[in-house]
Amino acid sequence: MTTQDARDLAGDPAPAGSGTALGDVSDVPAVSDPQDPLANADDTRLWLERTGTRQYVGRSSRGGEVRIGSLGDADAFTPGELLKIALGACTGLSSDAALARRLGDDVQVTIRVGGLAHPTEDRYPALAEVLEVDLSSLDDASRDRLLTVVHRAVEQHCTVGRTLEAGATTTLTVAGER
Repeated sequence: MTTQDARDLAGDPAPAGSGTALGDVSDVPAVSDPQDPLANADDTRLWLERTGTRQYVGRSSRGGEVRIGSLGDADAFTPGELLKIALGACTGLSSDAALARRLGDDVQVTIRVGGLAHPTEDRYPALAEVLEVDLSSLDDASRDRLLTVVHRAVEQHCTVGRTLEAGATTTLTVAGER
């Protein structure tokens, strides 16, 4: 593995003057209270507000918003769609440094995601991703090396994918509940 491969795998920014300044979530400071079950990176607050029947807006304290609703709601994502988008986004962010370093900052990348819900269990038994990028400018050895680094970076740094693979516990508390 080259030094560049190691930097890409770790998501490290490129050396000064290299024309690439990409980092990863390791650049985000730790939360101030890791015991808080609602703690998020960089103390970002996340919440949802009901806007109608089976319709919500998800918000972040950084100003981000996303409309969430049922399958037939125009301009809204279902929770399952957001799960799939989160997985694809995590793959994209985890592999971005390696792809941009080898193929240029303007590399075109599309990540398609999918997976059908189990018909009776209200869960997704399998999710799939396809990362589409033009590798035709690379020779075979460079292509194979880049693919190895991309797969390793995603396997080691995609928090969403790693969480889905390992499973995560969830807790729900209704405010005012005893």
